[in-house]
Amino acid sequence: MTRIEWEEGGEQRSALWRSESGWPAPKKVVIADDTMAADTAYRLALDGTALLWRGDFQNARQLAQALARRIDHKGSRAKRAKASKAPATPTEQFHRHRLAQLQRARTLAMLLIPFDADYGIPLRRAPDVKEACLEAWGASNEPCVASLRELLGLIGAHEWRRKGVPIPALDDRIHPWYGVFSPVRGEYVDLVAQAPLPPGAKLAFDIGAGTGVLSSVLARRGLPRVVATDMDERALGCARDNVERLGLTRQVEIVKADLFPEGQADIVVCNPPWLPGKPSSAIEYAIYDPDSRMLRGFLGGLKNHLALGGEGWLILSDLAEHLGLRSREQLLGWIAAAGLAVAGRHDVRPTHGKAFDADDPLHTARSLEVTSLWRLRVA
Repeated sequence: MTRIEWEEGGEQRSALWRSESGWPAPKKVVIADDTMAADTAYRLALDGTALLWRGDFQNARQLAQALARRIDHKGSRAKRAKASKAPATPTEQFHRHRLAQLQRARTLAMLLIPFDADYGIPLRRAPDVKEACLEAWGASNEPCVASLRELLGLIGAHEWRRKGVPIPALDDRIHPWYGVFSPVRGEYVDLVAQAPLPPGAKLAFDIGAGTGVLSSVLARRGLPRVVATDMDERALGCARDNVERLGLTRQVEIVKADLFPEGQADIVVCNPPWLPGKPSSAIEYAIYDPDSRMLRGFLGGLKNHLALGGEGWLILSDLAEHLGLRSREQLLGWIAAAGLAVAGRHDVRPTHGKAFDADDPLHTARSLEVTSLWRLRVA
């Protein structure tokens, strides 16, 4: 396990380093507390110097907000400076936005919080996060250090897991785990809930199950058996937990597999990451698909896993097309090359807030976005 090292009180110290984003432990670390000015903290963080907090916990949260305001103000100035230049293409806008997101996240991650061996936080007015840490990181027997930004995300995930996310198509809730993408975009779930089932369908495969929401929807629609696959241990645990909560364990089987399980099914559904790109953290694997590997792997193997008369349901947003990251012709070419034909398509407009936010850097592309369920059959 990676360790972080620093000097404090004239002594060399170290602790276990935790980073969900996979960033290496900072090489430069200084001790920070309530006396540090926000401008000083901002300059140090931009320089790549981590701030190990020893002051009041709530003041650390206020400092994080101050750092975010300075980052956003700098971004606004840069945006105004570029406004006078030639308009950027959608692809250029996407890459600039992505780079700005990564830089923002990296700077905010420079504010670090210490943890005792039992995940207690040895700071004034610190919350009790032991349960949330156990859920996300598992048991520990030694002190560790993580960014405040990561801790806040962990606390938020704990609340989502506790309360659940309402899914109208299930008339129930799905409880996402830390590191497993939450089904907050309900339109793609509704597509699976409403698409016509192939006549006599009895078995479905759910490829890349995540929280298990699509498997649960298919089971509630009356499919006698659904086999859901994933390779991520958190996703497998999360899907099993949700299937059990919903009382669907007799219908839904969760298995660890790279894409397809053995055999053939009447319905093979897949909701791959929608954007080609490199993820910067585990959770982003639900959004970014490097070189469209999962999408192409699903299409390439689908023909061999479809029963006679069966359908593959590919759920995909066309946002990548509007951003110039993938063309419709390329997608159709992959479908044809896999020996598949399009039997139908069901479209829906997104309803999430960013689709209507004119200040979003990618608003032009998002305003055109359509999410589709492609019904694919053997050609």
